[in-house]
Amino acid sequence: MQILDWTKGGEGIAYQSCPACKAVWYFRRTFCPQCGNTEPLERQASGQGVVHALTVVARAPSEALRAHAPYAIALIDTDEGFRMMAHAAADLAVGERVQCRFIRIAGCLLPSFEKIPT
Repeated sequence: MQILDWTKGGEGIAYQSCPACKAVWYFRRTFCPQCGNTEPLERQASGQGVVHALTVVARAPSEALRAHAPYAIALIDTDEGFRMMAHAAADLAVGERVQCRFIRIAGCLLPSFEKIPT
């Protein structure tokens, strides 16, 4: 199975896990940050999780993002156990279940989370 990763142009979120201590993390590393194992596994995330924190960016950090401001950024606790930061729908609240979709901003493919319909 091919693992899709938005940082490589695919519409998916890849993360790593340790076969020795079972730790999970986001951001590729050549070793486990918990036990030092040098053979981490790459896995495909479901794209679902819970909102941990939210903020609204009113003053964009670059000219390319200025046209999109204000926009929401969220910390998401994923179902797989790692936390990631991503764009988010403006109507989210802390504690809500969310699903990732992918958007293009300033020519870049980016993860963005929205409510899971109930």
